[in-house]
Amino acid sequence: MTYCLLLLSVVAVTAAVPVPRVLTRAKWPEREPVVALWVWQCLVATVLLCCLTALALGAAAVFGTVRAQLFAPAPPAVTAAYDLSAASPWTTVLTVLLASGAAWTTAMLGRELVEARRRRTRAREHLRDRAPDLPAGLPEGRGPLLVLEEEYPDAWWMPGSPPQLIVTTGALQRLTDHQLDAVLTHERGHARARHDWLLHLSTALATGFPRVPLFAHFCEQTHRLVELSADDTASRRCGHLTTALALIELNQHRGVLSCASSHRLLGERVDRLLEPPPRLDRRYRALTTGAAALVPLVPLLITFAPGLTALP
Repeated sequence: MTYCLLLLSVVAVTAAVPVPRVLTRAKWPEREPVVALWVWQCLVATVLLCCLTALALGAAAVFGTVRAQLFAPAPPAVTAAYDLSAASPWTTVLTVLLASGAAWTTAMLGRELVEARRRRTRAREHLRDRAPDLPAGLPEGRGPLLVLEEEYPDAWWMPGSPPQLIVTTGALQRLTDHQLDAVLTHERGHARARHDWLLHLSTALATGFPRVPLFAHFCEQTHRLVELSADDTASRRCGHLTTALALIELNQHRGVLSCASSHRLLGERVDRLLEPPPRLDRRYRALTTGAAALVPLVPLLITFAPGLTALP
């Protein structure tokens, strides 16, 4: 068991510290944001699985009741292969730390979901107040599309039940039909990919563990890559130039081409749409996706290897 815990620690530290720093410096994620999002999720899953499996092994070594429950269906040879009878002091300390981290992670995820639901509730109440009065017999702001009277052009997707796409009259007046189609396709891309759940997860992990490089970079890159992914969805349907012009029209009053850090991503997105980078070839995309999917299996292989080798 000691070797398993050491190997799990090495894998977790490697996936949490050096690998994210290398990935943030790479240029290919800008060309394939969907694949890059998948790689980030696999890295996070690897670290979480390392922690969970290490917690299970440590708890089985420290607490006899946990050991009895986890290894109840296993043959005696499998239980003996893990050598759980004598738990060292560092195993106890590690188990306590991992249990605390698991509880803290759960609390952060729960808080993020509760706050997100509260924000959506406030936003819906605000939208109901701003929504124009409709003739009698029509539902008030309950359809999939809601038009607000607002001079500034804007459009956004509000997840929830039911989900709604909100467009201002300023956007309807300023955008052409093709540009409006690009905006709607962009927002539908967010909705179909459930980017809101990915953003909640990355925000919760970064808030709960701000000093872990993986979680900090995961949050930062997720906010960036989901926008690039939705831009690609819109540009494939409506064209790169149309999507770029729609983005400029929607954000001109915010300073889309400003050098300020808060607007830098908008400028990068416009530049990327005006000069789209070439996509990676299909073989490289498949290899990257497949290799990333195999990485979370490493902690499982480390955990189950002693038991599998002990089977007759």
